[in-house]
Amino acid sequence: MTPAAFLVILCLGVVSGASGFDLSLDIEWEEWKIKYEKSYTLEEEVLRRTVWEENVKRIKLHNMENSLGKNTYTMEINDFADMTDEEFNDMIIGITVPVNNTGKSLWKRALGSRFPNNWYWKDALPKFVDWRNEGYVTPVRKQGKCSSCWAFPVTGAIEGQMFKKTGKLIPLSVQNLVDCSRPQGNRGCRWGNTYNAFQYVLHNGGLEAEATYPYERKEGLCRYNPKNSSAKITGFVVLPESEDVLMDAVATKGPIATGVHVVSSSFRFYQGGVYHEPNCISSVTSSVNHAVLVVGYGFEGNETDGNSYWLIKNSWGKRWGLGGYMKIAKDRNNHCAIASLAQYPTV
Repeated sequence: MTPAAFLVILCLGVVSGASGFDLSLDIEWEEWKIKYEKSYTLEEEVLRRTVWEENVKRIKLHNMENSLGKNTYTMEINDFADMTDEEFNDMIIGITVPVNNTGKSLWKRALGSRFPNNWYWKDALPKFVDWRNEGYVTPVRKQGKCSSCWAFPVTGAIEGQMFKKTGKLIPLSVQNLVDCSRPQGNRGCRWGNTYNAFQYVLHNGGLEAEATYPYERKEGLCRYNPKNSSAKITGFVVLPESEDVLMDAVATKGPIATGVHVVSSSFRFYQGGVYHEPNCISSVTSSVNHAVLVVGYGFEGNETDGNSYWLIKNSWGKRWGLGGYMKIAKDRNNHCAIASLAQYPTV
């Protein structure tokens, strides 16, 4: 440790003692700030350190219980550790379910067609699927301080189908959706949903690539140029609320866009293992608040151990979870509403 770093920690220790901080966490706090490039005013430092310590203690307690076999996944102190649950929800989560003026969900009403009622018997499907290994999945991206989670699985699902059709994997423009799908009901960095985004791509007649319309982590004027269109869809399919049907679609079609209920106190700190959160809700209307891309499924240990999982791609960067991915509990009563808002495009 350099003398300058020691002096910073020594000075912070004085502040820590005065503020009631846990002095044993001083070095860990400084290392975390360096790792995630955090800097604060003195006033912010006190507030963020307080929140950070509460999250650190929560995470360490969870991992201690994990070592005793009391849960199925581990958590880590990541980029979001200086935020309260409320701040995190306001910053990064944003998906809505379309409803009519009586409050009834419009989700199952097509423009999206229905999944054919002749899906495979579950036992005939492969035990493991991971579309990353087949070249269907682009690198993990980071949405930043923009509630645009709804746009990432839409581009991801279209990317996969375009690769299946053309053999070319082209990252598509999330920013195009953020800026241009307001007429379909989305609200840029405030909130939106995958259903409306698929409608935009269908009616717009195309979507640009990331290369010509790069992501900016903020909303702006629509700048779509049809000359730069890199993907088109002929429609999109809305799956019934069934994990068996979702399994069939993932196995036979490719990556599937869907929504989940995020319990921010645990989901945002996920590190590894099969995520199962007792406080997750499986009801679509009241709970879904985040959008992800299902890129596969499988199980840990023996198939009969109850550790089956969906492999989902998130939009919180490669430092989150398993390099940007999560294994979330499968065949556990539609855990976190994983199968409630699933769709894929046709091209």
